[in-house]
Amino acid sequence: MHNIIHKGVIEKDRWPHDHIKSLTDWQALPHRSGTAVQLEQDQPPAPLFEHLDVIELIAINVTNFMDGRGFSHARELRERGYQGELRATGSFITDQLHYLQRCGFDSFEFTEDTNLEHALLQLNPFDEHYQGAIDNPTPLFKRRS
Repeated sequence: MHNIIHKGVIEKDRWPHDHIKSLTDWQALPHRSGTAVQLEQDQPPAPLFEHLDVIELIAINVTNFMDGRGFSHARELRERGYQGELRATGSFITDQLHYLQRCGFDSFEFTEDTNLEHALLQLNPFDEHYQGAIDNPTPLFKRRS
C-alpha cells in the first residue's frame, strides 16, 4: 500500500486500488454500502446523490490540473451532504492542495515522485480567507461583524 495525505496527515492508504470501483462497475453492484467509487473529472456526480450516506470513499480522478470540474464536483458532493472521504487523485499539483481542500477534498493521492512532507505545507498556507467555501462558508466580512 502507498501513502496518502488524509485529513492533514500522511498515512497508509486503507483502500487497495482494486477495491475502488469505476462509476460503471459501482452502478452494477447490488449492494453499495461501504463501497468506494472513482469518478473521472468528466463524469458528473449526480448518479451518486441518492447513495451518499452509504459510500465510504469517493475519489475524483483529475486528468488535467487546469480543468476545474473536479473542484466543482467536490463542492457539489459536500453541499449535498456527503460526509465520507473525498479524495483527489491523478494530475493535480501541490500548489492546488489548499484550494482542493477548501472545495471539500479531505484526502490526496499523489504520484510516486511527490514529496508528501512538502505537500503538507501547501494545505494551510493562509490564516484568513475573504470568501466563504465548503471548509468555512461564512465570508470574512460576516465573521468580523
